[in-house]
Amino acid sequence: MRNPLSKTIQDIKPSGIRKFFDIVSEMPEAISLGVGEPDFDTPWHIREEGIYSLEKGRTFYTSNSGLLELREEICKWYKRKYDVDYDYKKEALLTVGGSEGIDVALRAMLDPGDEVIIPQPCYVSYVPCVELAGGVPVTIELKNENEFRLTPEELLAAITDKTKILILAYPSNPTGAIMTREDLEPIANICKEKDIFVISDEIYSELTYGGEKHCTIGSFPDMKERTIIINGFSKAYAMTGWRLGYALAPQVIAEQMTKVHQFAIMCAPTTSQYAAISAIKEGDKDIEKMRESYDKRRHYLLKAFEEMGLPCFEPKGAFYMFPCIKEFGLTSDEFATRLLQEEKLAVVPGTAFGDCGEGFLRISYAYSIDELREAMGRINNFITRLREKNA
Repeated sequence: MRNPLSKTIQDIKPSGIRKFFDIVSEMPEAISLGVGEPDFDTPWHIREEGIYSLEKGRTFYTSNSGLLELREEICKWYKRKYDVDYDYKKEALLTVGGSEGIDVALRAMLDPGDEVIIPQPCYVSYVPCVELAGGVPVTIELKNENEFRLTPEELLAAITDKTKILILAYPSNPTGAIMTREDLEPIANICKEKDIFVISDEIYSELTYGGEKHCTIGSFPDMKERTIIINGFSKAYAMTGWRLGYALAPQVIAEQMTKVHQFAIMCAPTTSQYAAISAIKEGDKDIEKMRESYDKRRHYLLKAFEEMGLPCFEPKGAFYMFPCIKEFGLTSDEFATRLLQEEKLAVVPGTAFGDCGEGFLRISYAYSIDELREAMGRINNFITRLREKNA
């Protein structure tokens, strides 16, 4: 019998995040700091709106692009927050999470052989989605000494005559890095000069700290026409299981994205869309409350790592730390495996997010202070033994 499987999909490696959680699921005494998911319940007014929509029998398909009222509120929100204008009737699309938005954008834009620049370490879906769309991923190894920001020099060195798209993802999963307006301005200028489009994954846009505010590259002059913004409700509103994201894009791109979405999905979940109207209209205080809690945890971990002598730059976005473990002479995978086996603590090896993540770990602080305190004790025990052995 002939091989029923696509060579492309066979060659794609499974997510490097899942390995450890499959083990953790069978270890009831283990603590996991690996899940990229808020530990808060979805705020009640959002859940209530979802429940109300069900009680009213609002269980039918919406339009392919999503509820008009929700698209309008999203565009008003982006104007209010980031001073960028999108037409809610023609330039907005509701998707099944931000992940579908990324996939749909790439499939709508790429022809075979088109190159997509992907700064790493990065979210695990970007490279596979490019390959599934027939594109060629071109990775840039970001540097710890630059706090994992993309520099103009790195971008210019990666551009060829086949480059079509730059994927820009800040605040960053897994590093927690951000790009300020000053950082983004030369990147925007290069994209205009070289005629490159940008997919800007802004799913963590509301989770920035230390007085730093998120800036979207789509707000720069002449950049809206070449920027596809991907965002959603999962992280800011603690709505991961509702599976609702959105894309904002120039009409010519949004129309083709909607076509892919139409044939693959039909529409995003109706109940989630009604709930999201309440989220985006009334959820600013919810975001602030959660952000303040994350910030306290961020400071706690920074201090804990400092006391352990574990190097970690100060991340100012998302809810991740990316500490360096190179001093111990173990690969990231070896370190994470032994930490799980010996201390029953699960973290994600940096290599799950690209080869340049070697020597680092991703640690999520979307957990209670009590859990983080226990976890830091276990890490400290582990690295103390390693240092004693290496002394």
